[in-house]
Amino acid sequence: MKDHYTTFAGYNAWANNRLYDAAAQLSDDEYRADKGAFFKSMHGTLNHLLATDRIWMKRFTGEGEAPDRLDAILHDRLPDLRAARDAEDRRIVAWVGSLDEARLKGVIRYRRVSTPDEFVQPRASSATAASRRRTSSCSP
Repeated sequence: MKDHYTTFAGYNAWANNRLYDAAAQLSDDEYRADKGAFFKSMHGTLNHLLATDRIWMKRFTGEGEAPDRLDAILHDRLPDLRAARDAEDRRIVAWVGSLDEARLKGVIRYRRVSTPDEFVQPRASSATAASRRRTSSCSP
């Protein structure tokens, strides 16, 4: 099962690198333009993706900063956002590398950003959901 998560973490880092390469080709006006997407612009969407990864990693590890909003702007400048994205991708890969089958069989308790309700679910199910979100851009 761990191989599944290792593959997703590697793919996530690779895809983010390509995404940021493409974003860097946009003018600042294009990068920030409201395109009618849920998080409006490329800038809003890239910040959202980093925010949700930080939320999930805080849930999994109990460490790190996690925003309290899905539309948080964590970094205003693309180079700073990219550096933070690269660091978070390294953190995800390292965390996945630290997993063993026993840890995957545990449970995770967390609260959604949008509701005070506590959720308890198998860690493996949560890790799968987080991996799918990273590769398909769904919200936590």
